Parts: sequence; C-alpha cells; structure tokens
Amino acid sequence: LIAASLAATAQAFVAQPISASSTLSSSSRLAMSDKPEIEVISSPDKEFLEKKGVFGWGTWGCPASKFPWTYDSTESCYLLAGKVTVTPGDGREAATFGKGDFVTFPAGMSCTWDVTEAVEKHFMFY
Repeated sequence: LIAASLAATAQAFVAQPISASSTLSSSSRLAMSDKPEIEVISSPDKEFLEKKGVFGWGTWGCPASKFPWTYDSTESCYLLAGKVTVTPGDGREAATFGKGDFVTFPAGMSCTWDVTEAVEKHFMFY
C-alpha cells in the first residue's frame, strides 16, 4: 500500500512538466547544462577594468560583417566601439552587447558573430 502510494505520487510529480528556461535562474541552467553561457557585464566601472588590466590588452576591430568563430580558449574583451550579437551554434543563449560592455566567451564554443556596427575592442585569451 505504501509502495503504491509512493509510485502514484512520483508519477504525478513526473507528469507535471516544468520549463527550465522560465523557472530556473541562468546559474541553475548552467549547472544543468554544464556549458557556460556568454557573460556580459554592462558598463563596468573603471576600477573593475583596471583590476582586470584591460587597458594593457591587445586591440582588435572589424567592420560590420557576419562570420563564424570558434573559441579554443576563453576570451574576455571590453568593447570600445560597436554593436554585436553572438549566437552560439549549440543552443546556448545569444548575447547582444556594445560599446562599454565587458564580455567573456567560454572556451570550446562555436558561434556566429553578427557585427551590426563596426567593432573595436580590447581582448585577452586565457
């Protein structure tokens, strides 16, 4: 009788679908997928950027364009100009960011860069 009751309770629980994207925080989704998302920090303060050493990093830029990219290692960058949407090819969330944003891309991610305004950025791979 107890086993039948437990089985019925478990079956009722499993029968109620839960949408992970609407009920879990992004950090919970990360823990479930084991694939880190693109991290965007909008308009970090100067102290944050100096602590990271951003102004000593290399620079890179490109005109408005669309191209595939694969990250062999993690990259952090700080956008000096431009606007971009990066869409991972494996179902992770796309990220749109622009001038003044600090962005980290996870190693192993393949994606498409859609540069809608010419980009200039400081960058560091690690």
